Formats: sequence, structure tokens, C-alpha cells
Amino acid sequence: MKSSVAKALFNSYSYLEYKKVVSDLLAEGRSTGNEQSPELLNYTALNETRLKRLDKTIVVTEEIKSKLKTLNKEYIWLVIAEGWCGDAAQVLPILNKMALESNKIKLKIIFRDSNDDLMNQYLTNGARAVPKLLVIDKEFGKVCCHWGPRPKGAADLIVNYKEQFGMIDEEGKAQLQLWYLHDKGLSVQNEVTAMMYSIKECVCL
Repeated sequence: MKSSVAKALFNSYSYLEYKKVVSDLLAEGRSTGNEQSPELLNYTALNETRLKRLDKTIVVTEEIKSKLKTLNKEYIWLVIAEGWCGDAAQVLPILNKMALESNKIKLKIIFRDSNDDLMNQYLTNGARAVPKLLVIDKEFGKVCCHWGPRPKGAADLIVNYKEQFGMIDEEGKAQLQLWYLHDKGLSVQNEVTAMMYSIKECVCL
């Protein structure tokens, strides 16, 4: 097992523990990560509300449940995230519900800014974008594949918005959140499950 992966797992949190860390910091007027600002604090508060709503409303489809139950190896889903990240707030509740459907998957979460070594190995177009899901083969302790920071439809929306307006402003962020609302977690479920079933073709990283 690479030292960066081992260190990250040692310092990882369960989904419930992650939510408590974010909530406790918010109560102190702080957000997760190295940077602190009123804007990030506001995003964190919005995300806490989103997490609570999605925990109640996200439904894993019967097809996905069936596929997750037939995995023949044990995996750790290690997610790199931050409490202020809107995409993480949309994706984590889905991954948690999916992991609960299989005794072969254990979900663990780490904070990006506390795990520079690992984060820098999984950049997205040179950026430290989160959330990033690393699928670890539990037996060998190796990252087999990774996904993120957002499903294809959401990623396409952001690319098109940037091309049209040159930046992602509050309107762009609002459109992204609407995309997630209408998608109901289906894209994440389908993309991540398809990736899990392609692992036999992956070379462990």
C-alpha cells in the first residue's frame, strides 16, 4: 500500500463522523480546509442543509442495489472532500446510500487540505477538484480506479457555462445545483456502478 493511501485511510472518517466534523466546525463559525472566509462558511451551511435533505430523499434504484450486492471483492471507497464543496454535498449522500447496499464496500472520507500528497496524485485538469472517489482493493491496498469530481452531465454543464460566460458565477452554481436536483442521484449511481464492474479491466494504480 502506498504511504499516501495508508496515511489517508488512517486519518479517514465514516460518513457520520465526517458530517459531525463539518457540523462542529460550523457551530464554531469555521469551515473545513485551510482557507477561511464568510463565503466558504455560507457554502458550508448550505451544504449541511443539502446533506440532511438528501439523506432523506436519495433512493438507490433496484437495478443498482442488485449490482452492488453481487460484487465479488471487498473495496474501500475513499472520498476526498471538503465541507464547503457543493459537489461533495450532492455526491456523498448518494455514495453513502450505495455503500450501505453492499457488504463489500466500506465508505471512508478524508479532507482534501489535510491530504496534499494523495490529492495531488488525482488532479482534474491540473486542479485539486473534489469530491474525488478512489476505489481501493481492500486485499491489496491499491487504488484500482477513480471517479469525480462530478458526473458527466454536470461536468458538461460547467464546461459549457465557462465557454459561454468565461467563469462560474453564482448563476452557474445555481444551474449546477438544479441539475443535481433534477438528476436525483441517478448519474452518480450509474457511473460509479459501471466503474466498479470495469475494475477487472483496470490496472491498479
